[in-house]
Amino acid sequence: MDVQLVPMISIIISALAFIVSALTAWLSLFHRGTIKMTQPTIFFLGPDGTSGPPKIFLRTLLFSTSKKGRILENMYIKLQRGESVQNFNIWVYGEKDTLARGSGLFVGKEGISCNHHFLLPKDGTKYIFLSGEHNLEVFGSLLGEKRPILLFAQKLYLSKEFADEINNEKSGVYFDWGPDSKSYHSHLDKNPNNSLSVFLKKGTL
Repeated sequence: MDVQLVPMISIIISALAFIVSALTAWLSLFHRGTIKMTQPTIFFLGPDGTSGPPKIFLRTLLFSTSKKGRILENMYIKLQRGESVQNFNIWVYGEKDTLARGSGLFVGKEGISCNHHFLLPKDGTKYIFLSGEHNLEVFGSLLGEKRPILLFAQKLYLSKEFADEINNEKSGVYFDWGPDSKSYHSHLDKNPNNSLSVFLKKGTL
């Protein structure tokens, strides 16, 4: 090897090592990243319990693109059908025995998988699930960010038969994700999950 090339190769190697070190430091210490959401395995549209107000339920994994993780301050769902838009802004998450009112959740790079329940605002809002195509969007508010970010969007079709069952017989409709068909398959449940009304009256608000 030409002895004149040795210093140049050393400089190039040193420069590459510096770039890698700087990139690693940026990713580890300075890169804020964001929060992302996996494809929910299930959606539920229907009453909260057998006779409660309308509710939307889903199960998913939330994860941070930053090694340091991010804090999720709030989540809500915007449901649109035609020109009609309704926010479900009361957020409850966790498993059956560990439910918590959403008021701040740390999401690390490993992610956190749990159930999420969204109810109507406590301002006397009335809502009826109607048949047709619904555009469902899940938003999250991150600590330090001025605007909520869109975590997930999905179109769900509610048949007239199922819509009538939801509103008249207090049943619920589940949408299960089919990994092979890459679509959701709906089915009716005449015994929806337990109501959150008792939990929301506790001191965990």
